[in-house]
Amino acid sequence: MSVAAVLRPADYESRLQRYLFERAEEGRAVRVGEKEVSERAEIVARYAELFTREQLDALRQAETESEAGEARERLYRLRKTCEAGLISAELAAREDALENAILAARVEFKDEHLPLRTAQAKLAVLSDYGDRDELGRLANDLSATFNDERLDVLRAGEELEAEVSGVDDPVARTEEEKGISVRELERALAAASEAATGVYTRLKERWLERLLGPDREPVPSSSHVAYLRRLSPLESIYTKERAVPICMDTLSKLGFDLENEPNIKLDLDDRPQKSPRACVIPADPPQIVHLITRAQGGLHDYQAFLHEAGHALHYAGCDPSLPYTFRNISRDHALTEIYSYIVEAISRQPGWHARYFELSDEEAVENADATVFMEALLFRRYAAKLRFELDFWGRFGEDGGSPEGYAERLTEASGMEYRREGYLADMDAGFYSADYLRAWIRAAQLRAFLEREVGEEWWASTETGDRLRELFREGTKPSSEEIAGRIGFDPLDTGPLLAELGA
Repeated sequence: MSVAAVLRPADYESRLQRYLFERAEEGRAVRVGEKEVSERAEIVARYAELFTREQLDALRQAETESEAGEARERLYRLRKTCEAGLISAELAAREDALENAILAARVEFKDEHLPLRTAQAKLAVLSDYGDRDELGRLANDLSATFNDERLDVLRAGEELEAEVSGVDDPVARTEEEKGISVRELERALAAASEAATGVYTRLKERWLERLLGPDREPVPSSSHVAYLRRLSPLESIYTKERAVPICMDTLSKLGFDLENEPNIKLDLDDRPQKSPRACVIPADPPQIVHLITRAQGGLHDYQAFLHEAGHALHYAGCDPSLPYTFRNISRDHALTEIYSYIVEAISRQPGWHARYFELSDEEAVENADATVFMEALLFRRYAAKLRFELDFWGRFGEDGGSPEGYAERLTEASGMEYRREGYLADMDAGFYSADYLRAWIRAAQLRAFLEREVGEEWWASTETGDRLRELFREGTKPSSEEIAGRIGFDPLDTGPLLAELGA
């Protein structure tokens, strides 16, 4: 590519917007089961001019010459996106091949030929303990057959990231991009997880007995986690059919009319190849934001919908006059996860359970307690996952990526048995676990702030909605740590989170 073809930052941002839209729509179609073959590599090829060394050098030079502040931050994010695009262009064909192989994989279970994703989704709804163990083992065994390919792609991506960014240490590279110390974060979270051990142990003993039954294994397989998240024995209360109407009404109490929000595209259908994991895809915020769920019955349907609604409202509520970069490109995902967590937190309010499910106050408190158990389980699991990922990347240069410590750390933290072969399928790119955990801390801080400013009924108040709208308007511009400062907290203050977990 000649120097003359290099785009100026403003033109680059405009062209990038179109590329990211097409890539998001392709990823959405595969994720929701509309397509069974991923063609991301073709999209990358059509926009090859965005991801060249010359273009990266031009963006880097513009960033260096810009004044400190919003202009430089905008150029920094464009440069990092260009770096990621260079890597993606190199890996797109291999990633497509891996994705397509996983989509084509089938699990043989009780005379059924289940797509791997369907088998994973089915774990949440199987009522028989032994069947869940068997299907979980089969699905995990099949998933593990792709580990060599996953590791090859991971190694190639890490080599490219180090070369393109000029930073060899993957942890240092992550810390520079997120603007935090991941190791300090991990230490604060490890201390919080340890402080919650006693209350978690009591919750676990109580709720595993109730949800999995007295004949369960002393340390049940992680294949049962999806079933636990549904609170499946309570599914007659939290029915699949009522999930959308109740969640819509819940959001209306905050002043949000999600069903008639033109910028949010709802995909609530069930398809065989649709991923069981709910998500939001901000294809072009605020105008085009996809909210995708796959309801299966149980409380998790409600929690997943509320969680993703928080994301969707954030992206669809950003100021359209913001530069595209501050509407859809962030240093990490910790900011938007705050808003998903705070909306999902409504499902842990006893008053919410009493209002919508005809429960007595005592029953509502009991069921809300179950949601605290699941929150504590997931928090401790992610804190252990972050510790493993720090170890993994810390030794990556020496061993090329090994599972050492994965099963041990997650099993000890959760009280559920994790298998070492699952370490790669469980690993999100870019230390996403750190972003989830920062959001866990921040959402608890925000809830404490709202309880103080709005009152205990913050979760059913339009004042809460108004305060959230003001935050949403800023798009992706601020950091999670900036939000902490605004509401009067130190970024690593885990006190509100421990209070939520009953510790």
